Amino acid sequence: MTGPPFISPEHHIDNFDAGAFFSLHDFDSSGFWDAPEISKFYGLNDESLASVPHSRKAEVVRSVMQLFDPAQTGRITRDEWLRLSAAGVRLPDFGLGPGHHGDDEYEYEIHHFEKFHDENTKEEDLIHEEDKAHFRKHEEMEAEEERIMMEQQKPIVEANIPIMFRKGS
Repeated sequence: MTGPPFISPEHHIDNFDAGAFFSLHDFDSSGFWDAPEISKFYGLNDESLASVPHSRKAEVVRSVMQLFDPAQTGRITRDEWLRLSAAGVRLPDFGLGPGHHGDDEYEYEIHHFEKFHDENTKEEDLIHEEDKAHFRKHEEMEAEEERIMMEQQKPIVEANIPIMFRKGS
């Protein structure tokens, strides 16, 4: 049995195991997939899909539910997934990319670094726009952490005081 071709690069899948695939994407270990989990494994909440209309994202979830939740419970159980997968039903490729459900580091590693770099890459070789955006995001996160640390050292943080209670307002 083969897995969804749009997801295979995400997990380095050469041989597909429906049970393992289900478990890997049952993010809360509940024994079923629900709408938030489907959204997550299709990467619908990733910033790369911010321009995709909410109605399109809802249609993705609805379509998957129609295929794998014949009882219309709002959940896809492991048994339903295994039975329908064995019968040849496949997760559709909606043309929205491979899905993004890891943290930023994992996504950068899988979708960019592994494709264009290797373990011998030097920092000065990281010149693609994706590399620059990745490191810019790190710099922004570090700057925000520093700002918060500085704020926490103040006895009073004026920005936290509602305007109506500040002096001179």
